[in-house]
Amino acid sequence: MSLLLELLEPVTCVMFDFDGPVCHLFAGHPAEQVADDLVSRLRTLDAEELLLTEGVNWKDPHAVVRLAGRLYPNSGLVETLEERLTAHELRAAHGAIPTTHADELIRALWAKSYKLAVTTNNSASVVESYLSTKGLLDYFTPHVHGRTKDLLRLKPDPDCLIRALESTGTAAAESLMIGDTGADCEAAHKAGIAFIGYAKNETKRVQLKSAGAERIVSSLDQVLEAVRGE
Repeated sequence: MSLLLELLEPVTCVMFDFDGPVCHLFAGHPAEQVADDLVSRLRTLDAEELLLTEGVNWKDPHAVVRLAGRLYPNSGLVETLEERLTAHELRAAHGAIPTTHADELIRALWAKSYKLAVTTNNSASVVESYLSTKGLLDYFTPHVHGRTKDLLRLKPDPDCLIRALESTGTAAAESLMIGDTGADCEAAHKAGIAFIGYAKNETKRVQLKSAGAERIVSSLDQVLEAVRGE
């Protein structure tokens, strides 16, 4: 039995991170530009303390909003920043490119009676908009769990995974997450959920291994073959 087949054996629910495993969200609207816009917005809001913080990846939109959530919790600044990020994500969704084999994998899992969920740091409304245009929303509804107003609950916090366990009525031991970042891997481990890392390049592979991912695939076709028992 292959390692992936063995991993799938006890699983009844599969959770997908969105940007990466399902689609390349920022294919036509680069995440770096989104982050730059968020930083520009912070300058207009006089968030000097945040902008002076060291060790932040200022090219990662989620890193920017996570830091804002930590330094200015429950503030109008955070609400404004999150709404701006959501607007960017909705724009990006129109040009998002499906991840190779993602649609096939989703349909194959559904055909095998797996419960499906999305567990993401993106806005749930963005995920639902994209899935709807691809005819995939019915496979996931009502189990799309995205970013909340509490930005400290972004992955690697396991909040969205725990919400998915609750909404699907699934035990952690019977669940599996497919993600492409170290934060995904950490969140899955914290929730006690098995994890498959999707690494489209060597940089992603190194990041996933550093986060403790034991099973990493370079193509979702490898997971699809395991689901089909090939």
